Amino acid sequence: MTVSAQKVGVRRLGHLVLRVRDVERSEKFYTEVLGLIVTGKRPGRMVFFSGPETGSSHELACMAVGTEAPGPEQDRVGLYHMAWQVDSVEELEGFHRRLKEQDATIVGYGDHGMSAGVYFLDPDGNEIECYYELPKEHWPGEGPANGEKFPLPVSFL
Repeated sequence: MTVSAQKVGVRRLGHLVLRVRDVERSEKFYTEVLGLIVTGKRPGRMVFFSGPETGSSHELACMAVGTEAPGPEQDRVGLYHMAWQVDSVEELEGFHRRLKEQDATIVGYGDHGMSAGVYFLDPDGNEIECYYELPKEHWPGEGPANGEKFPLPVSFL
């Protein structure tokens, strides 16, 4: 059976694996701050996480590379940030409050027209975004980088 050219391609991002210095420290951060659940472990080596309602084996994994490993560098090729979506502006604002309560390092805020988000760092300096995105039929303009402002009130923007 031949697969047509139109049928070849990916469906969606399945998971992301980060190299971290201390996998236990990362487990604590990703469960307590992001609210992810642990779906599997290789003690001292890897931990696998998923959102509470995804039904996925994992969306994120962290792999220990040692305490002396250098951290992310701003001017190097590689991951800029990963983003986790919430279902409402209220959830986004609640998440922002949680970041402040947990003394997380917040590095910025984003207004992308069709979404709004908060950017912060994990214990190894990996950047993460938590965002809310309007349903497509409510996007102001054609999509990302359209120059429009997010139309809903968000306290931290």
